[in-house]
Amino acid sequence: MNLLHQLHSPLMRRALLEAILVGSLCGAVGAHVLLRRLPFFTLALSHATFPGVVLASIAGASLYLGGAGAALGLVLAVAVVGSARRLDASAATGVALSGAFGLGVLLQSAQPGGSKDLAAFLVGDIFTVSGKDLLTTAIVGAFVVGGLALVHKEIVFGAFDPDGAAAAGYSTFLLDLAVLCAVALTVVTSIPAVGTILVVSLLVTPPLTARLWVERVGPMMGLSASLGAAAGIGGIAASAQWGIAGGAAITLVATALLVVSGVGLSIRAATLPHRPSFSWDTEE
Repeated sequence: MNLLHQLHSPLMRRALLEAILVGSLCGAVGAHVLLRRLPFFTLALSHATFPGVVLASIAGASLYLGGAGAALGLVLAVAVVGSARRLDASAATGVALSGAFGLGVLLQSAQPGGSKDLAAFLVGDIFTVSGKDLLTTAIVGAFVVGGLALVHKEIVFGAFDPDGAAAAGYSTFLLDLAVLCAVALTVVTSIPAVGTILVVSLLVTPPLTARLWVERVGPMMGLSASLGAAAGIGGIAASAQWGIAGGAAITLVATALLVVSGVGLSIRAATLPHRPSFSWDTEE
């Protein structure tokens, strides 16, 4: 049975809409993850949310609040470390990745039925999202994307030339903090759909694909959001057709789009040997 035949089901409609919303949000925010070379931080952040989510589950509180608290704690720590330069930020991030994930597994393993819940936290279950989850994703997505749009030029300026941005009177600490908070909120919002692990793929793969096709940051965000949404639709369709895990299918479709784009551009480069090389354009 394919996706069209199952759209009469409220469960399937919610899953499809959530896949589109999460894919679009991760794609748009992921452009700044790629621009600022934050994939490793994003991986650590996704793991840092894990103990917060587990504690919230044990306490019967909102998973969003638990994950957000843990994620924002790491964001503040990395921002302070990066500005003070007391420690190497990547080393501190690596410690947070392993330590936070270990703590989350320890807490979860002590609970009855911990193994089943652990899998749900790690890879999500998009077919169990509720109307409340959809509303949360829509509100947070609008807030995050709207906020990034308001300070788009300043954030891009700070990414390409931090010293120049500081000399122009901008607070590079606040600009960095804004981007890190946007990534944190995106990760936490995406956990019910794709879990704490697979969300990293959605934050990195669509913008990487978009970067192959466009040279400006603004269009890259738009194309990346579209590719994320397309991966969501394709993943849900594949899950409906073959009965496979929705979150994993979404990330594999996103990866397939990257591979197809890379192959297509390689063929194009072979036929057009004088094609100009890629370069970022900071003038948005």
